[in-house]
Amino acid sequence: MMKMRDVAKRANVSPATVSRVLRQPDLVSKETKEKVMRVINELNYKPHMIASQFRTRETKTILVVVPDITRPFFSEVLRGIEHTALQNGYQVILGDTENQVEREREYIELLYRKQADGAVLLTARMDRDSLEELSSQFPIVLACEYMDGLDIPTVSIDNISSARKITEHLINVGHRKIAHICGPMDIILSRDRLRGYKQAMMGHDLPIDPSWVQEGDDGLDSGYNQMVKLLALEDRPTAVFVFNDEMALGSIKAVKDHGLRVPEDIAIVGFDNLRMASLFTPYMTTIDQPKYEIGQKATDLLLTLLKGGSIDRKKFVMKDELIIRESCGFYQKEQLFGATEGV
Repeated sequence: MMKMRDVAKRANVSPATVSRVLRQPDLVSKETKEKVMRVINELNYKPHMIASQFRTRETKTILVVVPDITRPFFSEVLRGIEHTALQNGYQVILGDTENQVEREREYIELLYRKQADGAVLLTARMDRDSLEELSSQFPIVLACEYMDGLDIPTVSIDNISSARKITEHLINVGHRKIAHICGPMDIILSRDRLRGYKQAMMGHDLPIDPSWVQEGDDGLDSGYNQMVKLLALEDRPTAVFVFNDEMALGSIKAVKDHGLRVPEDIAIVGFDNLRMASLFTPYMTTIDQPKYEIGQKATDLLLTLLKGGSIDRKKFVMKDELIIRESCGFYQKEQLFGATEGV
């Protein structure tokens, strides 16, 4: 069966342009419209009937697809989404994919079945063509993660800059042998944070021993296991930047189980500024993401699309903040639960 992306490829335009030709032809130039319609006729393309009726059959429901509902990070993002949706008369359907592509596709089917009007995706596991096809037929916003080159509104922080910032903080307080426990490399956030770490190290002419970069998943056990590997090295690092706070807590436990201290023997910093980062000792240095605000912004953008509006600016980068606590060796008690600027 022919799909919209097949028409777009043959006509050498984006799927979004094909969608506009079918739904809002007045917004497309005569030349482009004629070219697209010619290809549609050649390929005998039939638009998805449910999708084409989208504007006139509202459910007042938003689909939110999350990769792993057990991760504390997403709770505040989801709260921002739900509060904003409810304030505007929309309900939320939550789909937990458990990091499985097939589960993601099953939830996306809710859009085609007209059980939701649009979606906020907190994960982007599907391939680029499928995501473009989806966004050409339904209002879609991507939050937390992103995919370069897509004509889809995205909301996130600058993970490269943030990772560089927290690594440079370790450098500024005196560390030279800094390791990185990263997340799965099939996730763009993991690749970006690894890139930021490397930029900071190279920017200060510091060597990166390949054994100092350990790939894990995004949970406590993985942080523990990868730290055990680092502790077993003959040339052990003095500081570790960990992909997220959950993994960092696992890393701290591994250090303690080996009879060492944080930060006296090895400094550890995390990412996300979860509540747990300021509840367990040593209190953790981390990067704060505006989680609630990311959820709010993503929902505001989706509501704009649902109401027929357009969004000229596609990429929205939210402000992050370096939160300095005791796990990196630089600590001020009066700032225990607050943020300080990097030194």
